Amino acid sequence: MTEPRDEQNIPPPEGSFPDEAAEMVAETDVEAGAAGGDPATADPAADTSVDTDAGGEGADDELTLARIALEERTLDLQRLQAEFVNYKRRVERDRELVKENATYAALAPITEVLDTIDRAREHEPLEGGFKAVAEQLERTVGAAGLIRYGAPGDPFDPSLHEALSHVGEDPEVSVTTCKIVAKAGYRIGDRVVRAAQVLVVDPADDGAQAAPEEQGQQDQQDQQDQ
Repeated sequence: MTEPRDEQNIPPPEGSFPDEAAEMVAETDVEAGAAGGDPATADPAADTSVDTDAGGEGADDELTLARIALEERTLDLQRLQAEFVNYKRRVERDRELVKENATYAALAPITEVLDTIDRAREHEPLEGGFKAVAEQLERTVGAAGLIRYGAPGDPFDPSLHEALSHVGEDPEVSVTTCKIVAKAGYRIGDRVVRAAQVLVVDPADDGAQAAPEEQGQQDQQDQQDQ
């Protein structure tokens, strides 16, 4: 007679595990993969943070380079603007100088014609057509910038006057003074076209003035003594 089998005492087949043992093995494999043993089971969050930091540093470098380039271009633009302003000023100054030289060359010979008109006026008053032409010529050269100067009583200035001779001393003046104007002077702005030709007088010598005064005082003293 066959004895009944005790299923509780029968060992499990070879190669099989209980459910609890299988779960323990699975948890062990997962922990090993998280520790770096298996790249497939590694945490992707760690790698993503590293890549983000590297990308941020690269963006900062590019921004710094862009700022440096912007500063260099700004300096270049400012330098070019300054050069253009200086060039514009030089052109305007040269243009004015060319205009002044052209005016000088055109009006300088006319001063001789104006001298002839002055001599004619000194001889007799201008009349008729000659008077009209003379006045129109004077207005025209005046509008072009030719200025007449020089009059008796003006202080002598070597840069404006040409002294033809000295005509003595004058106690009424304190500096060398234009006494007679032989020819009027002309200028364009501050540029002298022709210096005025004048005869000048010097101030009287203080010693020469003091001697007659002292002699008069001495004469008065002598009369009182007598």
